[in-house]
Parts: sequence; structure tokens; C-alpha cells
Amino acid sequence: MRPSHGRDPSSNLGRGVLLKMKKSERIEKTMQNLEKYFDYRERTTLNRMRKKPNAFKILISCLLSLRTQDKNTEKASKSLFAVADTPKKILQLSDKKLEKLIYSSGHYKKKAKTLKHVSKILIKKYKGKVPDKKEELLSIKGIGPKTANIVLAFAFGQSVLPIDTHCHRIPNRLGWLKTKKPEQTEKELEKIFPKKYWSEFNALFVLFGQTICQPISPKCSQCPVKHLCPRIGIKRSR
Repeated sequence: MRPSHGRDPSSNLGRGVLLKMKKSERIEKTMQNLEKYFDYRERTTLNRMRKKPNAFKILISCLLSLRTQDKNTEKASKSLFAVADTPKKILQLSDKKLEKLIYSSGHYKKKAKTLKHVSKILIKKYKGKVPDKKEELLSIKGIGPKTANIVLAFAFGQSVLPIDTHCHRIPNRLGWLKTKKPEQTEKELEKIFPKKYWSEFNALFVLFGQTICQPISPKCSQCPVKHLCPRIGIKRSR
């Protein structure tokens, strides 16, 4: 985390002035401030993998990342890829061996079954290659919209918006939209969010959500965009 350089003249905005600002202007200023505050490119396992993208490794790491902390994703990914880094090699592992390798990711029994199923389908239907079309990724049991979009964005450089819990919660909290499900958030953001920020959105908002704009009692006193936030739904903060 790093402090923003310079002072945004909008930092003294009152709530009334804030709400009169155009949504597009608030979005632009928010992204500019968050870009200055976070060195997000070095922070998460999946985002580090974008430097030398391997679609299969990105897919598997994303599946391992579900319902766990990033440090656990990294540990499990390294353990697994040191032994098996292709669909064929994963299928050659015994269930116990695979579970042991990914144990640190949590929910390891369920994840081991998912990894084997996904690997089997990739070999059977796609000659061991990860498809680069969303509908094909979603047709594989175990791959949801967020995982599919992360693969498309991080491995294939496509313009999509991977929406996880942070990427859903924070835009609602900022008053950019009003949605109840991540799938709705994705569709609404596609309409209003500048495409120049699409490739950065997930990386930046995941880091923001993990460290400052947390689900319960967010750290509003430390927030680099508090002057741009109407604090929708926040009952308690630090």
C-alpha cells in the first residue's frame, strides 16, 4: 500500500456536492485515486501470473482461490504445479496425493474433484487446451462466471469484468449501481465503467476490499476515496 501523491481538489467535497457530481466523474476520480494508492500488480497470485500467462495454470489457481486467502492460493498452486501443471498430469495423480498438494487452499476434497473433472473435460473436448470463449468455459461444471472472466482477462487479454464479492460489494457501496447479485453487477458495470480500466478493475478492487473496504466495519478513516463515497449500507466503520 502506498500513499497518494499530491492532493485531489475534490477531497474537500461535502456530501451534497458529492451526490451532485456526475457518476462518470466519480468513477474516474475513484479509479485514479486507487491506482495511485495501490501497487496492485504485485499483490495477488493471479495477477502476478498475468506477466507470463498460462491459461491452464490461471484456471487452476482461480479454482483453488475460491473461499480462501491469497497466501493459501499461492502455497497450494506452487505445491501442485511443481508436480502437475497439465490436465494429463493432474489426472495421473491419486485423489489422496492431489488433496495433499492442495490442502492449504481449504475445501481440498471438493476442489480436488473439481480439478480432476475440469482436467478430464479439457482433454476430452478441447485437446487439453483451455478454451478462450466464455460459453465454452461455463459449459464445464465447476467453472462459474467469475472464474471464466478471470481466465479470459488474465490468460487471453480479453475485455471482460471478473466480479467477485469485493467487485460486487464496493461499486454498490460507492453508489455506482444498485444490484443484488454479481451477475447483475457485471452487466451494469459494462454499461457505465470506462473500458480503459477493465483490465485493472478486478485486481484493484480485490486488494481494496481485502485491506480497506472490508465487508464489516470498513476502514473508512484510511480510505483513499472516502471523499467520493456516499457510504451506502455502512452501519459501522473504523
